[in-house]
Amino acid sequence: MNDHEYTPAKHEKKPMGRKRYIWYWILGIGGMFAIGLAIIAFIVAKRAEPELRKRVIETLSARFHSPVELDELHIVTAKGLGVTGKGLRVMYIVKTNEAGKDREVPMLDIGQFEFHTTLRGLWHSPTRIGEVHVSQLRIHLPPKDERAGKMLKDEEAYSKGASGKPTHKEPKESLVVDRIIIDDAVLVMETNKPGKEPLDFEIQKVVLHDVGRTRPFEFDAILVNPKPLGDIHSTGHFGPWNADDPRQTPLDGTYTFDNVDMNTIKGIGGHMSAKGTYGGVLEKINSDGETDMKDFSLDTSDHPVPLHTKYHAYIDGTNGDVVLDPVEAWLLNSYFVCRGHVIRVPKPDKGHDIQLDVDMPRARIEDMLTLAVKSRPALMTGGFRMKTKLHIPHGDVEVSKKIELTDGRFTITNVVFSSDKIQNKIDMLSMRAQGEAKKANLQDKEEVSSRMQGQFEVRHSKITIKRLLFTMPGTQVVTEGEYGMDGKLFEFHGKIRTKAKISQMTTGWKSLLLKPVDPFFKHHNAGAEIPFKVSGTKDEPKFGPEFHQKDEDKIDTSNMPAPK
Repeated sequence: MNDHEYTPAKHEKKPMGRKRYIWYWILGIGGMFAIGLAIIAFIVAKRAEPELRKRVIETLSARFHSPVELDELHIVTAKGLGVTGKGLRVMYIVKTNEAGKDREVPMLDIGQFEFHTTLRGLWHSPTRIGEVHVSQLRIHLPPKDERAGKMLKDEEAYSKGASGKPTHKEPKESLVVDRIIIDDAVLVMETNKPGKEPLDFEIQKVVLHDVGRTRPFEFDAILVNPKPLGDIHSTGHFGPWNADDPRQTPLDGTYTFDNVDMNTIKGIGGHMSAKGTYGGVLEKINSDGETDMKDFSLDTSDHPVPLHTKYHAYIDGTNGDVVLDPVEAWLLNSYFVCRGHVIRVPKPDKGHDIQLDVDMPRARIEDMLTLAVKSRPALMTGGFRMKTKLHIPHGDVEVSKKIELTDGRFTITNVVFSSDKIQNKIDMLSMRAQGEAKKANLQDKEEVSSRMQGQFEVRHSKITIKRLLFTMPGTQVVTEGEYGMDGKLFEFHGKIRTKAKISQMTTGWKSLLLKPVDPFFKHHNAGAEIPFKVSGTKDEPKFGPEFHQKDEDKIDTSNMPAPK
């Protein structure tokens, strides 16, 4: 072993002051450089504001062939390079009511907009912008004959600068936008038709993609439908913008309207889903679609039933009127077709007036009664054919209380009544009318089916039947009367015409006693003709003769054939 012990050397501390100062200098120079860049960016941005303002105005002026006004435009550098603006208006020229000058009014009015760009983009033309956010947009289109011709000819196009004075030169598009997001928009279509108000569409949100001047751009929009309340989601194409006549700007798309609460319409219940397509131009849109409701109901019955429809419609963009041609509908086991108009009613009444021609070539009477009448089961079953004119006037009342059916004609075949009391009386009447009085009281007698045809109208939740002809073996019943849709009113007057004579409709000594009166009841080719009255309710009907009928209740049967 070495006599010298190993002693490790101690590390000497190196002075750190110099390095610290070097880092301070670097950070200071970097900070000053950053501040300098920020100042330069701020100065460049401020100097670029007039140029960018000019580009916005020129681009819109070239796009719409119209004068453009812009109240404010600012470039901010707090969070990147942002651009904000307020009070952007694209004008159109309309005729004045007085001789002389035309006037300018806003066609497109934007409350606020903002987007981001780069320093290079500020000075590069055209400047490409990825996304623009717009809020408080109002598009206002005047009637055709109020416009003073083409907005601006290319060689006469101008824009208004900061001074508000026109600069006469041809504008050019120096901004290219890929995507526009719009919140809170309204499209107003003015009209000069008497008694009509402007048509307005409220758009909650719309996103425009691939925005170009000479080609349509794509859109994704959510529209607010006030009644029935719900949001309509639509995607499609819009444009290119028709600068000469904005109303002729084309559009097409698809829409969905899901889980719509129909209870927002008084008198109607259920939940609807709808989908469809549309196309055309702003002032004339054609649409095809279909709706589904699993629980459609009227408040008169509150019996939910499935309803499915398909339709083709034409929407008049000048006044909001809709032409339906046709609407096909399937309700339970019934099919029918409607054609007509849905007309907008101006203030102060407001709402819609519906007028339709209804044709039911293949339907069931029990389906119609289930939908319309509260009592269950339906009064009768049978095949049903009908034609009528449907009118639902405007007004904030239940649909069942304002619905009107006029010029109605119907035929019901193979009628069987659901009430045993009523059906039993019908069966007995048929047996007796055929001269089979002995079979009338049998418990196992054959159930009789019958046929009805007549004219009707519906007003104020009440069905009025005009000259109803009810036929069954051996019997003709001619009647008129009223039937309440709530099942509480049931009142008819008429005549029963039978094949058999009075004396043949009973047996034994009663038959012998009645033979002398047979001549008094034999009228107009019938074995017997007996005046009657039916009153009460559906569940508790009251039948009886009415030998002293009022003149207004008497029905002429002189031209009727003999009962079979």
